[in-house]
Amino acid sequence: MLNTFPTMRRVAMAAMTVAVAGVVFSGCTTTSDKASASASEQRQEINSGTDATLTKLYETSPDSKALVERAKGVLVFPSVLSASLIVGAEHGKGVLRVGGVDSGYYSTTAGSVGFQAGAQSKAVILLFMTDQALEKFRKSDGWTVGADATVAVAKVGANGSIDSNTAQQPIVGFVINNGGLMAGVSLEGAKISKLDL
Repeated sequence: MLNTFPTMRRVAMAAMTVAVAGVVFSGCTTTSDKASASASEQRQEINSGTDATLTKLYETSPDSKALVERAKGVLVFPSVLSASLIVGAEHGKGVLRVGGVDSGYYSTTAGSVGFQAGAQSKAVILLFMTDQALEKFRKSDGWTVGADATVAVAKVGANGSIDSNTAQQPIVGFVINNGGLMAGVSLEGAKISKLDL
């Protein structure tokens, strides 16, 4: 009987942590008008965010522009919001461009567990460098980084040049926050699903 109290307290603390993380995340995502925006307004917002994200990428790493131009498809999530308090979650919407033309809208979601707290926003860019990688992605019904394909997160030097080994991978990823390109990040476990927009 005496030993069950600490166990019950741990279970209650875990439940409270999950509940607080849910409130923090839902509070961050429901305070805007995005939920009530029409499909057309959502597409417009995603497209303008994508243009701004690509411009920032080119400014941060000039070599990235040639890589984007060579890509068979470019998937951009201009604003992926992460919120966490022990248990974390992230979500964002983006567009796939093939030959410079919008060819589908997608969502990304991921979760994490560990010591963390707070909220942040980042942009995620995936470049499908081969027709095969792009085709596999487009035919999938829910695609998970690490399970369905490996994404090589670009290694960028101090002068903005991209590591040549990274540039030769079938799928190359970039992660950008307000400070610029993020190094040492993993996209493993991110699930990407097609949106009906």
